[in-house]
Amino acid sequence: MTRNLFLANRIREVLLNGKWIANTNFKEQIINVNWEKAVQKIGNINSIAMLTFHINYYLDGLLKAFANGKLEINDRFSFDLQPITSAEDWNNLVKDFISNAEKFVNAVLALDNSRLDEIFIDEKYDTYLRNIEGVIEHSYYHLGQVVLIKKMLDLQ
Repeated sequence: MTRNLFLANRIREVLLNGKWIANTNFKEQIINVNWEKAVQKIGNINSIAMLTFHINYYLDGLLKAFANGKLEINDRFSFDLQPITSAEDWNNLVKDFISNAEKFVNAVLALDNSRLDEIFIDEKYDTYLRNIEGVIEHSYYHLGQVVLIKKMLDLQ
């Protein structure tokens, strides 16, 4: 198996349809959440909507960087979710997340394996491989939070 295929499968697993590591995935956790639950806060914990936006922000930004060679996202904006006030707002975010997840999988599949070892945009960002692995790890981290938030909301 090529490295890009291996990585694409890992991304697909955490974001879209896997069960092996966490027995769930991001899409499965958010697809049937209603908008009121998605935006509900428990104390100072991020909402499900906020975490979905956060991961989607990075997927979108990295997709653009893959395409144009410029990294135009900034961590300080990664939680700048516009207010969600309806089912339509939430459904649009979920659709955008799923679309970007699928595009990201395809972008990784399209990368030549030798490119994985190349510097990603600037040396301070390390390699393409390191950034793609970062997406996987970061997504699992926040997936765990989403699962716990859903359980906490169900107890209320």
